Amino acid sequence: MYQLFLKTSIAIVVSATALAANAGAIRDAALFNTNSIPANDDGSSPQTNLGFAVNINGTSYTSAYVNNNGNITFAGSLSTYTPSGITSSSTPIIAPFWADVDTRGPLSSLVRYSSGTLNGANVFGVNWIGVGYFNSQSDKLNSFQLILTDRGAGNFSIEFNYDQILWETGGASSGVNGFGGSPARVGYTIGTGAAVELAGSGITRAFLDSGPSGTRLIGNSIGSTVLGRYIFNAQGGVITPSEPPTGVPLPGSLALLGLGLIGMRLRQRTK
Repeated sequence: MYQLFLKTSIAIVVSATALAANAGAIRDAALFNTNSIPANDDGSSPQTNLGFAVNINGTSYTSAYVNNNGNITFAGSLSTYTPSGITSSSTPIIAPFWADVDTRGPLSSLVRYSSGTLNGANVFGVNWIGVGYFNSQSDKLNSFQLILTDRGAGNFSIEFNYDQILWETGGASSGVNGFGGSPARVGYTIGTGAAVELAGSGITRAFLDSGPSGTRLIGNSIGSTVLGRYIFNAQGGVITPSEPPTGVPLPGSLALLGLGLIGMRLRQRTK
């Protein structure tokens, strides 16, 4: 199951596909390996061309910043490492796993990104495949991916893919050995109005491979029959979840108006 929380604090719960212990949702990782962010903590890529335009809340963006901490932003880079609620904000953000990613550990891979073509469509993708957590820890590694797909005229789709989630929190976010404290959050906001945060965000051990069946990222899906894959569609500047793979439709009012969440506050703690 997945849950989408509204500003009214009413929870909408929709059934997803049958659960499985493992997922293999990440698409061809080599397609998005052209560029990389050097080993770092809290860094970002330069402003990077997407290869197409995306309409977010009426503003057309042709570039984005890839942030080491599991998200991309459009108006500027974001170094915030302790996640807060993803909801209406002046800063659009797309976050497949907003947490304190640290790629300086001896076993951690780098964050990689590139534009390309997938299934005949222009895409921009980011690989956080085999990444560690603060402070330079690589005893546990997460593997997740973001893909934006051009649908023409500024319309696009967002795809979150997960193969392995073994940690949720960095040490500077009150985590101990990758757990507890202020755990990861997953979702997006267009800046004002529509926003989604997946159930389990900010909840200890909810997203882990060993987490509860209803919230573990590799065991559920949205808009796909592939477990670990979550698809959202942007039409006319507003992003909404795809219809669940079970065929259970979203309530019509939500599909038309988009979704809002409980207040967001970007915060930065001192490391």
